Amino acid sequence: MNFPLTLTVSDRQSMDSELDAAVAAAKAHALTGKRHGILVTRHGVDKFTVALSEAVPFGLTREHQAW
Repeated sequence: MNFPLTLTVSDRQSMDSELDAAVAAAKAHALTGKRHGILVTRHGVDKFTVALSEAVPFGLTREHQAW
């Protein structure tokens, strides 16, 4: 998988499952370099990005609201 991942969801249930899957993939990818944390950004009601971020310490996941 390439990061950042952009997700567009249709309902709460798909939001939870898709974000969980994306964050799990990001964690697995972050473990290979052990330099990045994970940043989940909400851009709107139904749009998110999941990214590896040098601004987030390794081992942490942070959320950001950008709307």
